[in-house]
Amino acid sequence: MTALSDFIKSKIKVDEPNLEIILSNFTERKIAKDKFVLKQGQIATDYYYIKSGGLRLGLAGNDYSRTAWIALENEFFTDLTSIKNRVPSKYYIQAIEDTVLYTIKSDAMGRLYQEIPIWQQFGRLIWEDAFLKVMDGLLSFQNMNAEERYLTTMEQTELLQRVSLKDIASFLGITPTSLSRLRKNIK
Repeated sequence: MTALSDFIKSKIKVDEPNLEIILSNFTERKIAKDKFVLKQGQIATDYYYIKSGGLRLGLAGNDYSRTAWIALENEFFTDLTSIKNRVPSKYYIQAIEDTVLYTIKSDAMGRLYQEIPIWQQFGRLIWEDAFLKVMDGLLSFQNMNAEERYLTTMEQTELLQRVSLKDIASFLGITPTSLSRLRKNIK
């Protein structure tokens, strides 16, 4: 759990005894590519730290599947609405490649907030970071056209190398055909 330990220590100053207590609440979970961590309609009970691999938050209907968010290594991830309000998820969470997660139950996270005050700061910092990423994404949809969104996404070269073009198109809010045309025009 070195990666998780390092990630936690990059966010907060925590002493070793408390860090050991925190880490003891996490469990390693391996997810094969395309397998679901959470299915649409299930209630989320876990927070996920991505040690390796990646996850996509998707939304599916009768005739569509959309990628709402993509998370890669060194990110905490969950369906926050489902876990906080204990309601069925509107989304699914799926591995985009073979993925190793460290998971912690929501109840354990809450207990750690009470028992280890610095852990509250950790929670606040990771969710502030997540909120800022979501706001940046929202603003890009409101203020950029598809080509500008694609060019911004191209700056995240690792994302483009690891995520299918279909999922990237969905994430950008365009069809795969439109993405193909964009890519051709940019080259």
